[in-house]
Amino acid sequence: MRRLQGETMGTTWSAVAAAPARLSVDTLDAAILRALDTVVSQMSAWETLSHLSRFNRAEPGSVHDLPPEFFTVLDYALTVAAETNGAYDPAAGALTALWGFGPEGRGRCVPGDAAIAAARAASNWRRLSLQQGSRSAMQPGGLVVDLCAVAKGFAVDCLADVMRAHGCAGFLVEIGGELRGEGCKPDGTPWWVAVELPRGAAGLPDTLIALHGLAVATSGDHRRYFEHEGCRYGHTIDPRSGRPVQNGVAAVTVVAESCMEADALSTALFVLGEDDGLRFAEQRGIAAMFVLTGENGLRQRVSPAFAAMMA
Repeated sequence: MRRLQGETMGTTWSAVAAAPARLSVDTLDAAILRALDTVVSQMSAWETLSHLSRFNRAEPGSVHDLPPEFFTVLDYALTVAAETNGAYDPAAGALTALWGFGPEGRGRCVPGDAAIAAARAASNWRRLSLQQGSRSAMQPGGLVVDLCAVAKGFAVDCLADVMRAHGCAGFLVEIGGELRGEGCKPDGTPWWVAVELPRGAAGLPDTLIALHGLAVATSGDHRRYFEHEGCRYGHTIDPRSGRPVQNGVAAVTVVAESCMEADALSTALFVLGEDDGLRFAEQRGIAAMFVLTGENGLRQRVSPAFAAMMA
């Protein structure tokens, strides 16, 4: 067994692998760091020289060739945006920044209606077009791309690729609580993980998932939020209203084949809310668990695909 850990993207990462005896920890660690550095250098809004940051600062009408990893993530993010009619929007970075959750880290206060309207006008995934053949994108002017809800999941998938490339028969990789597992432990048991629950969920039953060729991600606002005049504002913005989500959903967990999918879909379902989110998940066979607020505390609802997985 090889066990590694470190820091990346403002959080921590870890990896446990049933690795070949000849594979050194140093070799595996170096490969993991290269993969993580690639994602950060391309898609981090906190790195001023990343491809993403340079695109966001670019002149209107300029066309930019994107690295393959960046293009893959942005292309998938736009697919989810289209399928959810903008409930998930990778081009809503101006709204995220306005509410103080962007790289600038502005003061945590509630912006006025005019400022929200202006940020919404500058956003919208429909303003962003990709050219598949050249793997390029045009900056229409003032558009701020934010891949925080998908890039971390993609990075988890990259760690899985590193493990496979180095002959690891079974592994569990994780970044900031988003996980992907393949194969089994050396003793033949699966990689069991517990679904992350928000605060106040002590009365809910624990949910364990065996990650055998699967990934899991949870979206919620129990970690990043601020309070203003007695109201709580979480970091997940509904691009359709320009305001933080306040729909009675405390958290959404999605299990999927890739962590990129689980990451983006959990955010999309969180924004869509209980009824629309569960309907969307059922129509597309998404395994999702919703933790919902109510008068009697937190409760759970799951999609049919999630229930079948637990049976």
